[in-house]
Amino acid sequence: MGKNRFEAFSDGVIAIIITIMVLELKVPHGESLDVLKPLVPVFLSYVLSFVYVGIYWNNHHMVHALHKVTGPILWANLHLLFWLSLLPFATGWTGENHFAAAPSAVYGVVLLMAAVAYWILQQTIIASQGRGSLLKKAVGGDWKGKLSPAIYVVAIAAAFWAPWISLSLYVLAALIWLVPDRRIENVLKNT
Repeated sequence: MGKNRFEAFSDGVIAIIITIMVLELKVPHGESLDVLKPLVPVFLSYVLSFVYVGIYWNNHHMVHALHKVTGPILWANLHLLFWLSLLPFATGWTGENHFAAAPSAVYGVVLLMAAVAYWILQQTIIASQGRGSLLKKAVGGDWKGKLSPAIYVVAIAAAFWAPWISLSLYVLAALIWLVPDRRIENVLKNT
């Protein structure tokens, strides 16, 4: 499979995920601003998830380091897209239940598994490139990639004790990734 088809498929799935999430925002009945109050948790969960999907879409540009797309890379990418495709469900459940314990924990599990799947995709691409892997050179120690799953694990546990701490940790992890990662671009530019 060509790299362009691989990227186009991933971009399409991510666009669909965002579309599904926004469809969860139901139009309220009534014309006063008061009818919007019950939608605040749903909207906030949507915003957070939109940011997360955007982060994954932004960082998926690591595929520019690919020379060829292999079967293992395809499966690793599908694994990532699977977990991202569960984000609309977790987002809706979390927002509809005002960030209650179980939905907040499930949200964290989806984020954790997406992070694991991203790491697997990254490692699969690195393995396919051999010793002189451009991606390996670009990601280096990858402190963000190591810190995020640890934050998700703590947030999942915190969801059952204090859901607001859980939500704060999900926001913190998103903020860590909000600044676009230029490492891959810099390595590719210098080759």
